[in-house]
Amino acid sequence: LFLATLTYDTLRFEYEDFPETKEPVWILGRKYSVFTEKEEILLDVTSRLWFTYRKNFPAIGGTGPTSDTGWGCMLRCGQMIFAQALVCRHLGRDWRWIKGKRQMDNYFNVLNAFIDKKDSYYSIHQIAQMGVGEGKSIGQWYGPNTVAQVLKKLATFDTWSSLAVHIAMDNTVVMEEIRRLCQSKVPCAGAAAYPALDSDVLYNGCPEDVGLRERLALWKPLVLLIPLRLGLTEINEAYIETLKHCFMMPQSLGVIGGKPNSAHYFIGYVGEELIYLDPHTTQPAVEPSDSGCLPDDSFHCQHPPCRMSIAELDPSIAVGFFCNTEADFNDWCQQIKKLSLVRGALPMFELVERQPSHFSNPDVLNLTPDSSDADRLERFFDSEDEDFEILSL
Repeated sequence: LFLATLTYDTLRFEYEDFPETKEPVWILGRKYSVFTEKEEILLDVTSRLWFTYRKNFPAIGGTGPTSDTGWGCMLRCGQMIFAQALVCRHLGRDWRWIKGKRQMDNYFNVLNAFIDKKDSYYSIHQIAQMGVGEGKSIGQWYGPNTVAQVLKKLATFDTWSSLAVHIAMDNTVVMEEIRRLCQSKVPCAGAAAYPALDSDVLYNGCPEDVGLRERLALWKPLVLLIPLRLGLTEINEAYIETLKHCFMMPQSLGVIGGKPNSAHYFIGYVGEELIYLDPHTTQPAVEPSDSGCLPDDSFHCQHPPCRMSIAELDPSIAVGFFCNTEADFNDWCQQIKKLSLVRGALPMFELVERQPSHFSNPDVLNLTPDSSDADRLERFFDSEDEDFEILSL
């Protein structure tokens, strides 16, 4: 334990602070200046939920591993991007974590969904075991697409968050599919579904606005994950501008990817560098207390975040967005359309109103952004099955 603590503490001396630069710093849709807002940048970064390797958790499947060191980094990154969606859903993008300050119950509800035990919605146990259905044995390394597919399946059990999770396959986002998924006729379950709709402030007791609330409640909050391949062995420079723009959108959940076989959760950029949270630190597993509150310091990265050159990024990534309302989704579509007009920015994916007819053609395999043929086949069938999955919920 002493060694683990020592390693964790000595880490903070290895991280450089932010460069003194006139370039803006973008963190998940928020723009900051290093000169005037350094504290705000660090507070924003520290407030993100940080999931790392852990050791001494209950054995996965009862007899499996008790640590994910060496194999769980992409699973942890999947947890981080999904935790950011849950934070936006239940606490809001403006929420901040302050060390030692008593947090609200919803914060602990979000954190408990990721704790290393078999009955947490998005625990490493659930992700590893659900991955078996995706052809991954427990302890095997995942790619960004596999972790996205697994999280989509796990989200169906999370009735508290009541999320619509869509994975856009073959570099194509089909608006009609997303609307069909999000406009389910069942109003959202779950606390704080619309924290912004405070009845006193917004509605002033006017009964004619009830219809608006009903309509809003018919849109399930959307988590949109887009697995992409931005080049063969290294990232094609033509995509870099577009990738940066993804971090500028208010709907941004960031990007999961990394260097070959070493996953990171990218939350922003400054200049030509990506800003990321790194799961490659092993910490002891945390036991929840009887009160449901957790010792939570180790779930927040309290040193300046890591940075790496965008050019070093492995081309296989998944980009995430969160649209709490239909208006958020419409706004996101408008921004993506505008982005296609930016000079020198090659679109990373296509936005279309409805499913193109060529999707049913097996040639679509050639478009899929995964490395091995087995993965490509798996992804092809995933995209074919998507309608079925939606209807079966």
